[in-house]
Amino acid sequence: MTARPAVHLAIPVDDLAAARGFYGRVLGLSEGRSTDHWIDWDFDGHQLVTHLAPQPSVPAGLSSVEQHMVPVPHFGLLLGHDRFHDLAGRLREAGVRFDIEPYRRYAGERAEQWTMFLRDPAGNALEFKSFTDESAVFER
Repeated sequence: MTARPAVHLAIPVDDLAAARGFYGRVLGLSEGRSTDHWIDWDFDGHQLVTHLAPQPSVPAGLSSVEQHMVPVPHFGLLLGHDRFHDLAGRLREAGVRFDIEPYRRYAGERAEQWTMFLRDPAGNALEFKSFTDESAVFER
């Protein structure tokens, strides 16, 4: 367990086998405990739980960020540059459709970052990003 506090996030999925394929094989997360109704995932030291909920996930809406409309709610990870681009390549190889293809946001600004948006098989929106300067993550 990490020394820092870890986040616990539970999300609905309508098919545990599809969740296992996406989170385990495509994203490469380690599976923890599971039952016939949920699976724990090690989400970079955070506990992500996919709970079986047969009704489909419905996005709450979209929010304008730079020139894109991003799905809200969404969750994800801040990754280093190499991990971000390795993941983008792995997602492309797996045939994952991006809501927003990987691109560089805020180019030349202090908060410059690579970002991408996609959905899991249940429709949950994920964002992965990589800051050029990680010290700018919480800067105003």
